[in-house]
Formats: sequence, C-alpha cells, structure tokens
Amino acid sequence: MGFDLNQQALEGHDDRLRGALAGAGLPVDDLTDAGRSFYWFSRGGETVGFGGLELYGETVLLRSIVVLSDQQGFGFGHAITLGLLDQAQRKGATAAYLLTETAAPFFQSLGFRPIARDEAPAEILTTRQAASLCPASAALMVRSLPA
Repeated sequence: MGFDLNQQALEGHDDRLRGALAGAGLPVDDLTDAGRSFYWFSRGGETVGFGGLELYGETVLLRSIVVLSDQQGFGFGHAITLGLLDQAQRKGATAAYLLTETAAPFFQSLGFRPIARDEAPAEILTTRQAASLCPASAALMVRSLPA
C-alpha cells in the first residue's frame, strides 16, 4: 500500500472505539478489562479505523479490527492489521491469533491460517474472546511473527 497510517494508543472506554466496534457488530463487553491495548488509526487527521491486541507472553490475540465503512476498499484493513502485528512483535510476540466469523479470506491474505481450537495455547483459549464473546462457529487463525 502506498500510504502510512498514524497510530495512536487509546483506552478501551473511548467512545469512538466503542461506536465503531458496535457498528460493525464486534464485541465491546470486555474493552476495559486489563491487558488490552487499543489503537486509533488515521490518515491526514481523518479516522480510518481501530484495532486492538491482548499480549500473553510470546502469543498475542488480535482483536477488534475495524475499518470505518466510508474508508473501506482502500487497503486500510491490511495496513491496520500489519500495524498491530508490528506492535505485537515489538512487544515480544512470536505468534498471533485471531477469531473471525466473516473475514477469514481477508486474514488468509495476510498469512494467517485456520487451526482447530485445540491447537491453540491455553492462554488464547481462556480469553473472554475465545471462551465466551465469539461464537464457537468463529474461525480461529494463527500466523508466525515475523512473517
């Protein structure tokens, strides 16, 4: 992609984050729980989207990735995901996991592969995302860091 996004940390109670996630049908119940890091992504001062991660030692759970509807189709989803993966790697993660109901092909294009739930480490399976917030039908995916 021929652009860079600005990335700024924000708190889980941020109204912009909550509104964007709720609007996309993504969970908001655990945004203020400990251990979550969320980021606001913008270009030229205009909000593009949001993303978050939960770090568990050398593993990270990517979550809450959303591109605002009027910003979709420009490659911002890739840029946000790669920004989160870079952030996770800088924090010591060597593997990234995520759960998705609708975006598996998108994440496969970024090097993620689907796995059975019993292949994931316990720290990922016991997150609120995996244990209760995402339905059992959600695909669990993984990729190594760096790619």
